[in-house]
Amino acid sequence: MGKQTNIRLDEDVRAAAEERAKRRGLTLQGYVADLIEQDVKESRAAFMAGASAFLAAYADRFDAEFGEDRYPGLPTGLPESAESPESAETAPRDAA
Repeated sequence: MGKQTNIRLDEDVRAAAEERAKRRGLTLQGYVADLIEQDVKESRAAFMAGASAFLAAYADRFDAEFGEDRYPGLPTGLPESAESPESAETAPRDAA
């Protein structure tokens, strides 16, 4: 269950919001909650799109600076028993 939040609206805005909520088959609280949730999701999607574009734009520079091998000294392949406790004992201490 969500937490309750109180907001103050002037009468004209509240009346308009109640009308819009009614047309959508929602309570005023449901309408406001949907608006906030939609805004948060859109903001998150916009951030992720921006982050993706940034990473794509600078991927070559990052690879040139740091290379693909982020963990030098680690074997190139995982042992067949990678999920067994024994493999944890043989992995380098600084392995991610």
